[in-house]
Amino acid sequence: MTTKTLSREADCRGLTRRQLISRSFAASAGMIIGTGFLAAPDAAWAYEATALKPETMATLVRMARDIYPHDRIGDEYYVVAVKGYDTADAAAEIEAGIAALNAAAQGAGFASYADAGWEDDRVAILRGMEHSPFFQKIRGGLVTGFYNQKEVWPYLGYEGESFSKGGYIDRGFDDINWL
Repeated sequence: MTTKTLSREADCRGLTRRQLISRSFAASAGMIIGTGFLAAPDAAWAYEATALKPETMATLVRMARDIYPHDRIGDEYYVVAVKGYDTADAAAEIEAGIAALNAAAQGAGFASYADAGWEDDRVAILRGMEHSPFFQKIRGGLVTGFYNQKEVWPYLGYEGESFSKGGYIDRGFDDINWL
């Protein structure tokens, strides 16, 4: 190994995966969303929106990822979770909520919520809005919209319901080895 390679490894040793990805995305222009697939403003899924602006959908995905962060789970599952807000009935409320979120980000010194490159900065903005009806609506909808996706369960170590398989008693409920 060269001295240059060793110094590069030493620089990255103290970083977590999340920090490394956050820093690399903060340095990239035109990127909006974190891990999984890269979603730029012109991403294909963003144009699937029918009632919301593509930027609003991208911000909702980033917001969902910040509220329920799972580094190993791709953006496509977050997109599925927020697509339920892409209706004509909800559009005005969601667009107003995203405008308020962006205004809070501007108050913190960012051009918009999506432009806050560090997760800690975005979480601080969300904490300032956590009692608002908009935040509660999004957070509440994500619980079911995200965690009820069967495709997400393997990432979380959840095997699904147990009733159809005889219940938990006969499927390892009592095989704890830490007692």
